[in-house]
Amino acid sequence: MPTLTRVSTTDMEVTSIRLERSLKEKLKALAGDRGYQALIRDILWQYVEQGPTECSARVQPDDICASFGAVAEREQVCALTGNPILANAPMRLGLTTQGRLVPLSVE
Repeated sequence: MPTLTRVSTTDMEVTSIRLERSLKEKLKALAGDRGYQALIRDILWQYVEQGPTECSARVQPDDICASFGAVAEREQVCALTGNPILANAPMRLGLTTQGRLVPLSVE
């Protein structure tokens, strides 16, 4: 993930967040010399700039290793087709090989 150019740390506010120790250690390992806080900022900026539907990028059928029926509590977007899934409509939840649950159309 490329480092994004952002404001100086003197223009930032201190925020406290609780992370599991194992998550913090994994973030440190991924970040290397640049530091895990910079990595977390980059991830958060990417999420904000791309939006939640773009951040949870589409998946391929081969990425789904299991699925089960569900009902959409709010509008969703199918991770395979990009088609909308209306609130209260039947849908499926797919478990990806990366361990994520993604919304799937019933069609």
